[in-house]
Amino acid sequence: MKTRTKNLNLPLFFKPLFWSYDFSSLDPQRHKKTIILNSINYGEWKHWIWIVKFYGEKEVKKMIEETPKTEFRAPALKLISLLLGIEKLKYASRSDYLKSQTNI
Repeated sequence: MKTRTKNLNLPLFFKPLFWSYDFSSLDPQRHKKTIILNSINYGEWKHWIWIVKFYGEKEVKKMIEETPKTEFRAPALKLISLLLGIEKLKYASRSDYLKSQTNI
């Protein structure tokens, strides 16, 4: 992962992607998964470029591969395959999720 200063804020062009968040409190390191997933699912080309430059392609790929396929929108899945060469994503069935939420 590329080293960045801790006080770095997201560029303002990310603000529309995080309308339901307190944008000023988003930290690129602490909220890495949220930033990457929202950028992939709802972002434009400039968001994709920024996350790859900031986190590095290897880290973005790792985050995608560790995230269940169900967390991505269908158009995003196609772009993930085309742009990052990731063909197979983690599968998480609904029953697996329900089991993880109970103490069975």
